[in-house]
Amino acid sequence: MELWDYKPTRKPPPKSAQEPSSVEHLSGTVENVVFRAEDTGYTVCHVKLDGAKKDSLATVVGSCPAMWIGETINANGQWINHKQHGYQFQASTLTCIPPTTAKGIERYLASGMIRGVGKITAERIVAAFGDDTLNVIEKESKRLQEVEGIGPSKRRAIKESWDENKGVRDIMIFLQSHGVGAAQSARIYRQYGTGAVNRIRENPYCLCDDVWGIGFKTADRVATSVGVPPESEIRARAGIVYVLQTMTDEGHCFCLASDLVLQATALLAIPAEILATALHHEIEKQRLVRDNDRIYLPQLYAAEIRVAKKLRNLMTTRRGFEPIDVNRAVPWAESRMRLTFAPTQAEALKMAMAAKVSIITGGPGVGKTTIIRALVDAFAARRLTVCLAAPTGRAAKRMEDATHHDAKPLHRLLKYIPNVGRFDHGPDNPLEGHVFILDEVSMIDLPLMDAFLSALPDPSCLILVGDIDQLPSVGPGNVLMDLIHSGSIPFVKLETIFRQEKGGWIVRNAHHVNHGEPLETPAPDEDADFYFIQTQEPDQVIQRMLELVTDRIPKKFGFDPMDDVQVLTPMRKNQLGADNLNAVLQQALNPKGTHVERFGRKYRTGDRVMQIRNNYDKDIYNGDIGRIRDVNHEDQNLTVDFDGRRIRFDFSELDELVHAYACSIHKSQGSEYPAVVLLMATQHFKLLQRNLLYTGLTRGRKLVCLVGSTKAVYIATQNNEIRGRRTGLRERLAVPGDRQVVLDDPSGGGE
Repeated sequence: MELWDYKPTRKPPPKSAQEPSSVEHLSGTVENVVFRAEDTGYTVCHVKLDGAKKDSLATVVGSCPAMWIGETINANGQWINHKQHGYQFQASTLTCIPPTTAKGIERYLASGMIRGVGKITAERIVAAFGDDTLNVIEKESKRLQEVEGIGPSKRRAIKESWDENKGVRDIMIFLQSHGVGAAQSARIYRQYGTGAVNRIRENPYCLCDDVWGIGFKTADRVATSVGVPPESEIRARAGIVYVLQTMTDEGHCFCLASDLVLQATALLAIPAEILATALHHEIEKQRLVRDNDRIYLPQLYAAEIRVAKKLRNLMTTRRGFEPIDVNRAVPWAESRMRLTFAPTQAEALKMAMAAKVSIITGGPGVGKTTIIRALVDAFAARRLTVCLAAPTGRAAKRMEDATHHDAKPLHRLLKYIPNVGRFDHGPDNPLEGHVFILDEVSMIDLPLMDAFLSALPDPSCLILVGDIDQLPSVGPGNVLMDLIHSGSIPFVKLETIFRQEKGGWIVRNAHHVNHGEPLETPAPDEDADFYFIQTQEPDQVIQRMLELVTDRIPKKFGFDPMDDVQVLTPMRKNQLGADNLNAVLQQALNPKGTHVERFGRKYRTGDRVMQIRNNYDKDIYNGDIGRIRDVNHEDQNLTVDFDGRRIRFDFSELDELVHAYACSIHKSQGSEYPAVVLLMATQHFKLLQRNLLYTGLTRGRKLVCLVGSTKAVYIATQNNEIRGRRTGLRERLAVPGDRQVVLDDPSGGGE
């Protein structure tokens, strides 16, 4: 059996396939690591047993914090005869010890455990120091510079990698029994360093506050293991905060106090009286904020207050330039662009030029981009500084291509400072500009809108553009909806459809969905931009999807399946979820090449991947898509190309990346793709909603192939019960009093 043919099972083999024996002890040297799940520590390895013949290898299966080739292992367990894989030693306990012989140390160092040390460097180090090599690295690392090819910087890198590896292993040994895997242990080490174990013993719940990717349930499991009482105040307080954070993950900005205690009671099985006391203490400690019966996380409460206040300041402060004569500007723009604006377009233009803050909304093909171009031209003709921005890099690029004017993603516009942990631009260092136009506002959550508005100078004008019928932001808040429904900000909704390329089936059907109407489909022999491939069973849906991506779309339309075609699905999990579809598509589109396996995924050179969290240090953000260009096992990292920017990831950081051949519709917001294959099946029942289908349809620029059942499409089209989000921004803006919008004289001077 070849190594790459090994398919380990996580379930014990059937009793009929076993030959039980009493517990035995086994020791030997690790020759190959056949399979390892970094998240659980489950490992399959080939071991040369002590005293065995030279070519005699045993297969050992068990869990351990870490394992490297060349290490000595000690295991307790029993031999079994697996019906598929034959005899193997199933270890109940498995420990690893660094090698002591020069030959073992050489293989150990060359196994990839130390970044920057490959086979040749390992040979040179061991040739210089022999059996004392590991002691030199540990205690006399400066001597490494005696080795050819190792200078001061490489010596430091080797020592740092050694220390980190040792520190992570120590933490892993402590955490393994608590269900914390290798990747999480590495992040804990980077967060707390050598004091991690003491920090966790003092307060295990600090993990879910400080370490990305570790939630309350993991921290709670650790807390139980280290002896934290189930009804302790520290657990009650952590549980209260967790429930509130969970609700913000669902888009809410606050929770009613009674609901918060009720949900925490169900989660923790703690009496409500204890939780009510814990809530009171959290408010006293200012970890939570109470506003009447509403409980907020402090940062969201402050953000709501600041956003409302800033918008009022913008609307009541006069602009920093002479007003534009809108009655002359609109005909001027029509002449320049060689078109005639529809009445609502002309109304939107006049409003945006006259108001300090305004909103333009509407679906696909109604002319939002045309309005932005006209506004940019009109303001530029007055020699005003116009700043264009969008929440994602792809949305900003589309904005730039359409207007021929520089546009930036919001995070780059605001310039995050990693070592300080905040944006460079803010109240004390505002952005420079007369007019700010922000696109795809439906995607922007409350914290990002707060950061953006905080950086605007009060004399500037703000124009917000977005589609109110799309899915709301992934993060907390429903900013665009709240601003429109507050009644405090002038807005125009564009509804006349203009964009009708190739019959405009995408645009037409998007509007049908938005109005709860049946889809229209082209004739079988008609060239169109929309097709509905009706398929019922999940296996058939996957087969049709594969045919479209790999064969039919490239042949008929010339789109590159790796760069131009995006598969969208309502969810991540289950057979028709993004996770499974990515595995299927990777095998079909990019089956071979150098790769590394982490977190149950193979990251391969050429793979399309997506960043799933904001990483300010690397200047890449949630939803950014790139291609893996290099996988370097010696340095334990891979390089991803994000639109020409090459970003390096350590193997321990790969849980920030997922494959992006397929992605959820939510993750596709703000992006447009040349071709989209959209899956819509009854298996997605819980998520089938009108705004979900609408958002998926409008991601395709030139082609949308909808694959699924008519029943699923009907359910989605008819389900317009959008789940409300608990936010207070609308009310804070709608309070009567000093919220009068200041409009400049529309007939004033100007060009």
